Amino acid sequence: MSTPTQLEQLHLVLGDEEFLVERAVAHVVGQVRASANVAAGADLPVNRLRAGDAGAAELAELLSPSLFAEDRVVVLEAAAEAGKDAVALVLDAAGDPPPGVVLVVLHSGGGRAKAMTGALEKLGAVVHPCAKLKSGELIGFIRGEFRTLGVRVSPDVVQSVFEGVGSNLRELAAACSQLTADTGGKIDVAAVQRYYSGKAEVSGFDVADKAVAGDTAGAIEALRWAMLRGVPHVLLADALADAVHSIARVAPAGRGDPFRMASELGMPPWKIKKAQALAKGWTPTSVGEALRIIAALNADVKGAAADADYAVESAVGRVSRLRQI
Repeated sequence: MSTPTQLEQLHLVLGDEEFLVERAVAHVVGQVRASANVAAGADLPVNRLRAGDAGAAELAELLSPSLFAEDRVVVLEAAAEAGKDAVALVLDAAGDPPPGVVLVVLHSGGGRAKAMTGALEKLGAVVHPCAKLKSGELIGFIRGEFRTLGVRVSPDVVQSVFEGVGSNLRELAAACSQLTADTGGKIDVAAVQRYYSGKAEVSGFDVADKAVAGDTAGAIEALRWAMLRGVPHVLLADALADAVHSIARVAPAGRGDPFRMASELGMPPWKIKKAQALAKGWTPTSVGEALRIIAALNADVKGAAADADYAVESAVGRVSRLRQI
């Protein structure tokens, strides 16, 4: 097992763009997993805690050397809102992390603990910029996504993705990945337009959100608009499946703190909070039925259904009607 260097043990995820924050944390966890030679599928301890809730005893327990010398990651959330005492505890821990422990501090860049960012940088933290992107930076983001995927595309393709998908980073990243997978990396403007025609204001995520919220009329209207734009059936089905699976995972866990539940459920806090707001309208029986519907839909959109349009619309309507408003 390799031990991370002092510089690699401390990370500052700076900004409030949720998608970039999630990606930065996942990147750090991936690096630790690789350096520690953790086998695929094996557990790497990742503990998440609000920085403001970090008491001396709890921090000491999280940061104490493992009995079995296991590497692990400690993620301190919402550091910008931490009080004076919590800030002092975090900075003290950041100054000397024990061997095998990687400390990741998430900070929006503002808040009452704004000065913490400078202190962490002085301690040698690796900074991961995660500020919300301005409209002029989105083209660069798209270009970077394709570059990371190992694909060279023309400026016209980048512009077409931007015009067809919109400004949501999560959806832009998904679109770049989907286009790369489906075209074998040979992406032209025509390929983009087959998937994303017109200015994207409605996506599979919008349809799925309305469906699991029980807004049948709104979900069907959004779905028909998405299909008119040419959003692929498989993307619509995947978005609905993701929304239903989120409810299925969060509902049994109850109304706990999303930040504390994130590690256990393997979901980002924002997604847990969103699912919690919807879960009260779902029962174990209705969730089970929704899971059966999306399983059948998955097969339908991959060739089992004679009419994929009808299959998707039927599934969206049936799922939305299962929620008790």
